[in-house]
Amino acid sequence: MITIREIAEVVGAKPVKEYPSDVLQKDIDIFSTDTRTIKHGDFYIPLKGEKFDGEKFIEQAIASGATGYFTTTGDIFNGAVGLLVEDTKEAYLKLANYYRKKINPTVIMITGSSGKTTTKELVYSVVSQKYNTIKTPLNHNNEIGLCQTIFSMDNSTEVLIIEAGMRGLGEIDLISKYANPDISIISNVGTAHIGRLGSRENIAKAKCEITSYQNSNGVLIAHNDELIKTTVQFNGKQIYYSVNDTKVIERKIGYSKFEYKNNIYELNIEGDYNIENSLAAIETGLYLDIDVSLIKKGLFEYKPIEKRWEIEQIAGYNVINDSYNANPDSMKATMNTVLNLYPDVVAILGDMGELGVDEKQYHKEVGEFINKKIGTKHSNLQILTVGNLAKEISDEIKVCYTQNFKTTEDVARYILANIKNGTTIFLKASRAMKFEEILNYLEDLKGDK
Repeated sequence: MITIREIAEVVGAKPVKEYPSDVLQKDIDIFSTDTRTIKHGDFYIPLKGEKFDGEKFIEQAIASGATGYFTTTGDIFNGAVGLLVEDTKEAYLKLANYYRKKINPTVIMITGSSGKTTTKELVYSVVSQKYNTIKTPLNHNNEIGLCQTIFSMDNSTEVLIIEAGMRGLGEIDLISKYANPDISIISNVGTAHIGRLGSRENIAKAKCEITSYQNSNGVLIAHNDELIKTTVQFNGKQIYYSVNDTKVIERKIGYSKFEYKNNIYELNIEGDYNIENSLAAIETGLYLDIDVSLIKKGLFEYKPIEKRWEIEQIAGYNVINDSYNANPDSMKATMNTVLNLYPDVVAILGDMGELGVDEKQYHKEVGEFINKKIGTKHSNLQILTVGNLAKEISDEIKVCYTQNFKTTEDVARYILANIKNGTTIFLKASRAMKFEEILNYLEDLKGDK
């Protein structure tokens, strides 16, 4: 809880008029940026963007029960306390940082070109075995998501896990400034967003901003990449990990078993890249003095979240839906796992976004990678692509059947007409391709038959 008076002091706000002392002493439990969900007693944060102005909805927020609100204009509305600020988002961030320090959990901040959400979930699965832990929900990995996650804590929260995404330089720096992490994790530096940043070197620079405002007595846990090591500006403890540090004991569908630092761990998911992501969770657990038995339990209990290697039965097919996002590194890694474990599979690959002027070349390289990986056991393998850029993948593949489709409906119709029930279908594409539509079409079109 924070009083309205406390809010004003923290963000340097001035009440738009004189209010009785007892009004300023009212406690606030919830800060809301959305008038559609605001409830009685909430405090309204009217954010602004290129296409919206939350201040236009202050009256609506008050009508829905808001007790107070920020304003940059000084407008006075009856029924709620108005606090004048220069910038509503900055005020929200300052307030979140104050509350972060008030609760004072151990803060873990995670970023990476790919795998950061999976790493976050693995870390949560391990850390929550011992500590009361809060994590960033879904993909709320910008500065607003940071604030929302921080305010989801209560006095019992011991560990806060923050996922930090970025589209350019300075964005992770901003999140780090208000999160003040104790533990920073960089899952990797790849080619995601290279169209915006121009080079892996710039991507590394952006990712390494995670340590800008880190507790100097904390630790950086990162993928063992020389580019990270030479880029990061952090003088505290550093731990680097790689799948090369492990001995993989068993690989099979829906299961991985490996040895790391003289201990055996199990995952109920396939893929060496998932083994690598789990190493960040192991190192975090060890740093937080979590018993190895609990770390093992946490990893074993981990389950993928929606659209990240989500396995389900759709219209009689075994579907692996990994279509939450895609970049060249993640597409190669997942295809490597698919080709190693599934001899008869239909892989549906879509466009990868934000790859810049070399986007066609990056797609061709995925095709070249698949050419090298395909063996004689893949006699029934089909690679189906959707989109103009993904056509570069299928055009490059010479060793199995390929076909390009313009729409998700077209590829769904092909599957129903040509692929027998029980076949494994793998989906991978950037989120903008909306590959979930393929699953909807499979169910709807099959029902029409």
